[in-house]
Amino acid sequence: MCGIAGLIDPRLSADALADAAGRMADAVNRRGPDGRGVWREGAVALGHRRLAILDLSAAGAQPMLSADGRWALTYNGELYDAPDHRPALAAEGHAFRGTSDTEVLVELIARHGVAGALGKVEGIFALAAYDRAEGRLHLARDRMGVKPLFYAIQGDRLLFGSELAALAAAPGPAFGIDPAAVSSLLRHGYVPAPGAIFSGLRKLMAGRVLSWRPGEAPREETYWSLDDAIAAEPFAGSAEEAVAHLETLLGAAVARQMASDVPLGAFLSGGIDSSLVVALMAAAGARPRTFAAGFTEDPRFDESPHAAAIARHLGTEHTTIPIGEAQALALVERLPKIFDEPLADPSGLPTHLLCAATREAGLAVALSGDGGDELFAGYDRYALATRFARRIEPVPRPLRRLAAGTVRAMPDALVRGLARALPEPWGGPDAGDRLRKAAAQLPGSGFDLYRRLLTLNPDARALADGTPGLPSPMDEAGNLPLLARMRRLDSLAYLPDDVLAKVDRASMAVGLEARVPLLDRAVVEFAWRLPADLLVRGARAKWPLRAVLARHVPPALFERRKQGFAPPLAAWLRGPLRAYAGDLLLAPDTGGGFLDRALVRRRLEEHLSGTHNHAVGLWPLVTFEAWRRYGLGNGGTRG
Repeated sequence: MCGIAGLIDPRLSADALADAAGRMADAVNRRGPDGRGVWREGAVALGHRRLAILDLSAAGAQPMLSADGRWALTYNGELYDAPDHRPALAAEGHAFRGTSDTEVLVELIARHGVAGALGKVEGIFALAAYDRAEGRLHLARDRMGVKPLFYAIQGDRLLFGSELAALAAAPGPAFGIDPAAVSSLLRHGYVPAPGAIFSGLRKLMAGRVLSWRPGEAPREETYWSLDDAIAAEPFAGSAEEAVAHLETLLGAAVARQMASDVPLGAFLSGGIDSSLVVALMAAAGARPRTFAAGFTEDPRFDESPHAAAIARHLGTEHTTIPIGEAQALALVERLPKIFDEPLADPSGLPTHLLCAATREAGLAVALSGDGGDELFAGYDRYALATRFARRIEPVPRPLRRLAAGTVRAMPDALVRGLARALPEPWGGPDAGDRLRKAAAQLPGSGFDLYRRLLTLNPDARALADGTPGLPSPMDEAGNLPLLARMRRLDSLAYLPDDVLAKVDRASMAVGLEARVPLLDRAVVEFAWRLPADLLVRGARAKWPLRAVLARHVPPALFERRKQGFAPPLAAWLRGPLRAYAGDLLLAPDTGGGFLDRALVRRRLEEHLSGTHNHAVGLWPLVTFEAWRRYGLGNGGTRG
């Protein structure tokens, strides 16, 4: 992995252009501490910061020119099947200078064009390829959006980079905060692509190539589409055949992604996905080093004992990273700079601590289990929405409205007393809030419930001082069956814009490459061929993954209720983070004109008093205000 940046600007001199590309690349130097390169020609300059993983020699340095001299490439990522393409390139007469995957990629582009080359390869990447013959720049991103790429087109000028920090380092006026992006951040916890927190900037969508040269309108081309995978012919074999084929695909993906010239390990939460990745690494003959986060101060959130048990069974060299109040306080003020664009996923805090500990242990690459829930229907919200559609939707809507109104009219004390008498997960702390939220969903559909479960602040527009949010896939209509529709939307939005963005920023902030074998193209496409009744059997979600894992690990070690990878945020906001949140949200200049300060104050005070649990809704507010004060949004106010 690396950091890339660059620009086209015909108004700059040659020296100023090269200097600008260098400064833009240096703004993301944490992504690539092992090398720096700048290439310039005419009005174009490409910058690169290198994290050396394959071919540590100068032969792998970037930006890299194709052998015929036509193409210049700056590239962030890994091609896992690069060795498979080398024989054909050699047979065509290419004399390899080294063993890097970058050289394979630029030569494939020279022969097939950008979209044609990307359609042939397997990997995760963001890249800029400049065609010197046509004077055209091509930007591209991998199929599932694992690696980020931001860009801006301003008249005859184009900027791009792995992070917003790269674009902010370019010469020219500062970017202004987009009020609509703030509203979306409060609703979703992230800014949905192709939008960005700054006006005039965009994220390139997954599976796309954008081509541009001065004087022309930009053109976008899709070289791979999730919807094409969804529409593929369903798998017609038996359940046993599906499990066997999936194990073959996963084993091949894990084996490919273990290729590295530097020390490599894995994250192991103790859940199904990460346990399966580690089990297949062990089956391939590795004895990987594994790392888990432990919330030892609150056992309700702590999966580390389960991870340790699986590590013992698989014979890994295992480390548990304790994460508690002290670690949270030490890190929280650095989060705005770590995450570049504001990202209100509280699991970003333990994710970064886990990545930092992994890097400090001497590893430069770690495999993770991300993507399993979206592909194989693992989220609890899928089960809840499906049960709602089956059991509640048939009830006449007027009766459901009446029930919702009855709960809404109850005094808080009565609701809390009623809710505490209910079994888990409805009883216990904050039970009244959960019951009110559940009752409010009664008049809607199963899909409405799914969207509500992914909405951190239903009143985001009010909190954002009346500003509507950006368009999001979550607002699409769609006619797929409910389970497929939920998986599709999570794969298009929540996965790339939240989960993968979180892991990318948390890992690259310490120069660690995180790989995601469950998002291998063949695995993704096969997952979408599996029927719903094979993905979920009875009450067991992700059944195919469970079945594969059971071939390597006793089910007693992993069959338990699903836990999320998140800290005890509600308690932390009332405890160790209370002063931090209060300083941000109760100050005279809170929000810089982007937030309704009175509503924000009331929300925080209700949470601190213990009468309501607003933790998930408060965190986007805390995240935005911290970013506006201490991150790239420093000093941003609404004009």
